[in-house]
Amino acid sequence: MSETDKKQMGRPRSVQSHQAILQATLEMLAEVGYDRMSIDAIASRAGVGKTTIYRRYKSKEELVADAIESLREEIVIPDTGTFWGDIDVLIENAAKITLNPLGKQTVAMIISSASSNSQFAQVYWTKYLQPRREAFTIVIERAKARNEVQANLAPGLVFDMMSGIMLYALIFPPTTETWEAYIRRALNLFLRDVAV
Repeated sequence: MSETDKKQMGRPRSVQSHQAILQATLEMLAEVGYDRMSIDAIASRAGVGKTTIYRRYKSKEELVADAIESLREEIVIPDTGTFWGDIDVLIENAAKITLNPLGKQTVAMIISSASSNSQFAQVYWTKYLQPRREAFTIVIERAKARNEVQANLAPGLVFDMMSGIMLYALIFPPTTETWEAYIRRALNLFLRDVAV
């Protein structure tokens, strides 16, 4: 029997079971929280064996990070032709993802889990935040090329500031303006001195 035949006889990885695992993980997160959920319970709810999960994921942290990632949209790198046009698109996308009950619950779980579990924080940083931080660099570099911001503006710092403002406003929503208007005004204040 050839290696190809052996592979074909083996149990194929099922997209359906993978989706069931991610869904079960999200449900468990919402019901019992990160610390109290277990791979056993996730496997049982998803209708798969633990080995199916461990074939895909090395740890609970990695599984949870992937489940959270499955809720998120693809990385968007806007190109409206202007720096503030790009920023407005990013703010609108963030609002769509987070300004709903599931989005707020997910953000709360991420903050809670990341602050109490360094392994989860590292996995989430690597799988979710870092790729978006790198993509945001493109927005800043385009703005530099158009002479809209100073050449020494640090993209990572702008991303971190924007993320911090967004999280703060999510937990303590503004009362006199929309979330989006507040984010833009705060960023404008922060970036006022770096415009060319």
